[in-house]
Amino acid sequence: MSDPFSFELQASQVVTDQAVAAASENAVEDLEVKDAQIIFNTVWEDLENEIGHENLRFSKELILLGGAPGSGKGTNSEFISKVRGLTCPPIIVSDLLNTPEAQRIKEAGGMVGDTEVVGILFRKLLQPAYRDGCILDGFPRTRVQVECLHLLIQKMNQLYREYHTTPLAINFRKPTVHAVVLFIDERTSIERQLLRGRKIAAHNERVVLEGAGQEIELRPTDLDPIAAKRRYRVFKEKTWDALQSLKQIYHYHFIDADGSIEEVEQKIRVELDYQSSLELDPETYDAVRGLPLATELGVHARQELVRRLDSYQLEHGELFHAVIDIIEERFMPIIQRHAIAGLAVINSEDTIFEDPLTLAMVIDVFAERGFRGVANINFAETPDHFDLKTGKITCRTKKIFRFQVRFEGSEIRRGGR
Repeated sequence: MSDPFSFELQASQVVTDQAVAAASENAVEDLEVKDAQIIFNTVWEDLENEIGHENLRFSKELILLGGAPGSGKGTNSEFISKVRGLTCPPIIVSDLLNTPEAQRIKEAGGMVGDTEVVGILFRKLLQPAYRDGCILDGFPRTRVQVECLHLLIQKMNQLYREYHTTPLAINFRKPTVHAVVLFIDERTSIERQLLRGRKIAAHNERVVLEGAGQEIELRPTDLDPIAAKRRYRVFKEKTWDALQSLKQIYHYHFIDADGSIEEVEQKIRVELDYQSSLELDPETYDAVRGLPLATELGVHARQELVRRLDSYQLEHGELFHAVIDIIEERFMPIIQRHAIAGLAVINSEDTIFEDPLTLAMVIDVFAERGFRGVANINFAETPDHFDLKTGKITCRTKKIFRFQVRFEGSEIRRGGR
């Protein structure tokens, strides 16, 4: 018969070992957080000293693109840009780190230090080309990088609050963060890495033989099954948990990338469909949310549309709300009466439309709600006075603002049924 006290001692020892392990894990996490704070503070202070506080203008939208080796980040980044309406190229973190030391680390299947990654990346994000949004291919990859990202978003929100009521508000909009994670299993990852290596090797061989074209960089890991497997293991051990932690805070999109390009693209499109409640400034969304939504806003020029709407709210708030009131009280009843036709023509003589900016506001508000609006200015001669003695008629010129609003109309029941 076993000794009950011995059993209790063993159970107690198990709990104690688990507690020690958990405490060790927490200690490591705390240390990582402290390291991240030191790295971030150093980089941030350098940026402030270098370019000034008012010039810390980062991207309005950050799309964090992560995934296992061979998951298709490079293949799908162009499609993601199209879906999100981004015109700037993605920032490929690995391409930013081309120092000889960083190259040696990458060739061995390792990872470049967080300090180098954060410093170079933040400077890149400040370039005007990325002001409306950008894709970060390969960031974050570690818990330290995740913490640096959190600290950056906190700073961006502070800048948003600081400049929200100033003329510089359009440069410091509330950030939107999407984490897009492409996942494949280990076997698929290794197969795709080696297939990529064979294709690049064959391409480079043709370039050498034919003397035409340009060679493509070939990673040593793409030719070695053991190195390819090690790259995947590094991803699972260091990057996967970091990416998983993003779902607690940001818009998180898990994409099963084990399929054809067309299948993966369809999954990405479903995940990244535009949602105004997530992307507009909260005050801007509150201003337009009462208007009926006809169809989803097309992704073409979406980033520019969001920027313009936010600028109306931030820089011309009173005028913007006056235009919205006119649309809601005067325009929408007419549009609703033309729901079957899908076309409404509205004339207005309101002097508020003398300002060309208000016409742009009308078109953009309708576009945000899914309508297609066109504004024209017409002039009409109206008799104003008739001289009985001379028979002369004096006319005044009346300015008429004409709006055409198109949308998908309702189907009419046809036939005898």
